[in-house]
Amino acid sequence: MRENICEDFQETVREYLIRHQSILDIISKSQETNAYISRALTKAITQCGCIELNSKKINLPESSTISDIKDAYNSQLKGNLCSTCSEIIEQELGKNLFYIVALCNALELDLEDILLKENKKVKALGRFNCT
Repeated sequence: MRENICEDFQETVREYLIRHQSILDIISKSQETNAYISRALTKAITQCGCIELNSKKINLPESSTISDIKDAYNSQLKGNLCSTCSEIIEQELGKNLFYIVALCNALELDLEDILLKENKKVKALGRFNCT
């Protein structure tokens, strides 16, 4: 196994992706895996109940600090994923990553380069990047 997990995973996807090699297939499979992630998270909330969602409009005073804002949004999710829900969501995220990497391969893009650029951008823009 290579020391670089991004490069190793990208090569693995390149080697083992047999079906769904067209751009349209890859995009539609990526969207499908996004839907499965949403469904698994919804089931963790509504069927299993290991986590609870308390989502509502958050009214923050003008004087709110970044810490206040983060705390307000962090308070919307309560509990922790149980091992079953965690495993299912991890599997769905893995499938999603597979198709993201397949798209990188189809477009001859390097996943590690993309991650490095995005990380650099987030660090440079800080909290302003994620608004």
